Amino acid sequence: MVKNGYFISFEGGEAVGKSTQINYLAKHLRKEGFDVVVTREPGGTPVAESIRSILLNAKIQNYGSIMEAILFSAARINHVDELIGPALKAGNIVLCDRFIDSTRVYQGIAGNVPKRYISLLEKITVDQTMPHLTFILDMSAKKSFARIHARRRKDHHDLDHFEKVNLNIHENRRQAFLKIARIEPNRCFIIDANRSIDIIADEIADISDRKIREQSI
Repeated sequence: MVKNGYFISFEGGEAVGKSTQINYLAKHLRKEGFDVVVTREPGGTPVAESIRSILLNAKIQNYGSIMEAILFSAARINHVDELIGPALKAGNIVLCDRFIDSTRVYQGIAGNVPKRYISLLEKITVDQTMPHLTFILDMSAKKSFARIHARRRKDHHDLDHFEKVNLNIHENRRQAFLKIARIEPNRCFIIDANRSIDIIADEIADISDRKIREQSI
């Protein structure tokens, strides 16, 4: 248990390995004796998962980035109120696959939703429930693009709304995440996602252990 809980988010472009690294970190932290809650956005609760199905549908692009941002915010309010907030109050460590930074990037910077709208939605949805630590998994757009299509061929599934974009958009998103990391270096750590899974997992575990200890002092 961590006093007041500890919130870690994982961010980055498509197919950079966020889900894999979350599972590795959850296993590591549980071995250290922590209670860990793993969740994702959009999703994490029944209501938010219902909204997720709408957001991943390719037809949502017809309604524009502002509507996307509003739907993400509706899902996030429920997610924070019903899962993340209570888990943190119980002293758990929460690991979340995407959070507020993805809205800043996908709908804000890359989607051209004005910053004042994004800031207002943040205030409404998360208030003070911001991640203590954020890992931004960084990979070249060309490599992540190739991974997306390799995964599609392997799993025989259609690309979702956020995967179905060109290489330039993937690169714009990547640069937007890196910009956030430069602006908030105390919270955000850029992780080179081009390396082996185990090497990445070890680096993330070391940083997490150090930052959690600092929070507990």
